[in-house]
Amino acid sequence: MSFAGTGFYLWAGTLACRMDRDIPSTFEERDWARDVTGEPVRFAVIGLGWFGPDVAIPAIAESDYCETTVCVSGDKAKAERVAEENDAEHGLTYDEYADGEAVDAYDAVYIVTPNALHLPHVETAAEYDKDVLCEKPLEATAERAKQIVEICEEAGVDLMTAYRMHTTRSVRYVRDLVADGVIGDPVHTRGAFSYNLVAAGESMDQWRLDPDLAGGGPLMDLGVYPLNTSRFVLDADPTAVHASTVEGPPGFDGLEEYCAFTMEFGDGPVASCDTGYQVAGDNYFEVGGTHGRIRIDGPYNVDADRKITVRAEGEEVVAEPDEPSEMVEEFDYFATALLSDMEIGPDGEHGAFDVEITEAIYESAETGERVDLS
Repeated sequence: MSFAGTGFYLWAGTLACRMDRDIPSTFEERDWARDVTGEPVRFAVIGLGWFGPDVAIPAIAESDYCETTVCVSGDKAKAERVAEENDAEHGLTYDEYADGEAVDAYDAVYIVTPNALHLPHVETAAEYDKDVLCEKPLEATAERAKQIVEICEEAGVDLMTAYRMHTTRSVRYVRDLVADGVIGDPVHTRGAFSYNLVAAGESMDQWRLDPDLAGGGPLMDLGVYPLNTSRFVLDADPTAVHASTVEGPPGFDGLEEYCAFTMEFGDGPVASCDTGYQVAGDNYFEVGGTHGRIRIDGPYNVDADRKITVRAEGEEVVAEPDEPSEMVEEFDYFATALLSDMEIGPDGEHGAFDVEITEAIYESAETGERVDLS
């Protein structure tokens, strides 16, 4: 991993020297890499909104161990067009996918549809013995998310929740620094991911503002990023939450426009996070400890320029990582797990618990009470 303008080893060595503590040297190119054998994993990409064709499929094309062979949409013409543009063998409708058409042309599915449509597409994948990479949140409700986990377990197919932060090298490195004690014992995390959907002039007629499809407002779309990054960096699960929300305008159909929440991690750290659809954009993650703090600016936008600031023992080091696409890393991480003995980190149970947490956050916001997580 290189850092623009400074050089990674110079940065790490300087930090180690100034702070009189070791810096992990294991964060290399793909610290999760394994010996991989076999043919590339052939993907059916299910859901062809902007993210599928514009982000996911190009990332698959750039990856080492994956290829797109099937494109699936509710619109047959669109599916065929996207397939042709990307040299995929088949363009299918959702019904054709469910009926098993072209089932021998793919090994795994990547599901990037609205949240409440994940479950039926996973059911189809499991029926045909296909492994599943499913976008976050895993589903619109905790009950449906648990069904996804159970279905995949019963079918014996692998399931990964597509948290690209788990494969983003800057975030993985910060996690290593925290685990190595560079900032002492973790005390808290802070994170925010917001977007002013209204000021951007976006239509109110979209699935993210449909309670039945989204399962919630910005918490389900954006807030799960700092929520899950807190879990990942701390390597811990919250035990209780407390939250408040602000209801959105009529076009939000009863969904919140803003959500602030805290998560307690037993007797340990506390996470403070917020998210919104009608607030100036915010995008950062910070973890504070007994001897210092680490902050990442811009961690959540796809392939954004990120800045890492480490403060400890009265010293500060700032780096701007020049890192590869986390979407490429995500697909190759998943493929590596399928093609080797590597266990998947953000598996289905991990993703399902996040949906449980969001439901507890909404409950707390409604009642004004602290909610324990079972």
